[in-house]
Amino acid sequence: MLTAHAQVIARIVVAAGSYKRENTPVSLELNGITALPDTAMALVEIKNGQRRSVPFQVEEGYTRSLWWILSGTSAPGTQRVFELIESSPVRPAPVVMQATDRDGTLLLQEGNQSILQYNYATVYPPAGVDSVFQRSGFIHPLWAPNGAVLTHIHPRDHWHHVGIWNPWTHTEFEGKEVDFWNLVKKQGTVRFAGFQAQTQGPVWSGFKALQEHVVMKGQGKEQVALNEVWDVRAYPAQAGGARRIWDFTSVFGCAGPSPLLLEQYRYGGGFGFRGTPEWTTATSQILTSEGRTRKDADSTRARWIKVTGETGKGRAGMLVLCYPSNFDAPEPVRVWTENMERGEVFINFSPTKMRSWLLTYGKQYTLKYRIMIYNDDITAAEADAIWNDLAHPPVVKVENVR
Repeated sequence: MLTAHAQVIARIVVAAGSYKRENTPVSLELNGITALPDTAMALVEIKNGQRRSVPFQVEEGYTRSLWWILSGTSAPGTQRVFELIESSPVRPAPVVMQATDRDGTLLLQEGNQSILQYNYATVYPPAGVDSVFQRSGFIHPLWAPNGAVLTHIHPRDHWHHVGIWNPWTHTEFEGKEVDFWNLVKKQGTVRFAGFQAQTQGPVWSGFKALQEHVVMKGQGKEQVALNEVWDVRAYPAQAGGARRIWDFTSVFGCAGPSPLLLEQYRYGGGFGFRGTPEWTTATSQILTSEGRTRKDADSTRARWIKVTGETGKGRAGMLVLCYPSNFDAPEPVRVWTENMERGEVFINFSPTKMRSWLLTYGKQYTLKYRIMIYNDDITAAEADAIWNDLAHPPVVKVENVR
């Protein structure tokens, strides 16, 4: 509990800058500020002379970070003031954002609302289909806030499509072509190799999962060409439960001294999404930041892309935002046109759609995306505002460190 004798560790000022903020996740590096455990700290916001307790979460690692939500609306040009306080004992904030490990899956939830499921056990295609299409290390289902499932796996037209996934397609490894996407070629695949973290708390839940990009060398021989870590985090729902953001970060590097050339190709890598079969040309719409639709979005660049459509639980959709620091950003997109595959939905932020990318040993590479899932729809202006919040984050300053 907070007492009159609580000592202020640091005063924190968050400046909105030029853009409006809506329930923005923010963080502060604690190295050099305090080594106190989270059980001996509290975070409060000071507003109109009042002090309001703020849920927070400490992320341990090479850098130690404090996370919280800049709740509600922060208008452009405004500042919000917080204090990090030493206060013992502190009642832990309830674990609102949950990560449940069950039956080969990790389920992210907020209370009884499912958000997304990461499949780390091998999932096989339907009976009678070649087992070469088995996969692990992908997201399905992804749920809209209204409970509708937005993803699809093992569709008859593309058995290798699995919800949200991102294997590279046209690559060269040790002088040979390797396709990690089109499993039917039996050249490569991607496999879950272990969790580095499973996290839950009052601010976000998520995981870090190691995935191996495996080269099939024939006669039962295999070689790992690329190691990748998926860092996925989901945040509390907003807008009365009708919207939610979650973050998808892919960090990868060569598994050994051999480089991997990601050759220019029309799809692959980045962020791939196969939509629910409920979404067709007649029941869904696609829009990019540049005003492109399903008719003309393919092979264009975008800061964001959104898909909205009808489901059995009502209208819902997904917005995917590409970080400006990504390779060849704003990234090119692969979008199925209206007359492809019965009008169903496939989109892919593909960093190598227009440029090749050489990965060399000893370096790490990162691709980051923010996703919003929503009920009903959002406007292009709202999507632009969300992207500006991402690309131009609020400035967090620390004053009066004890």
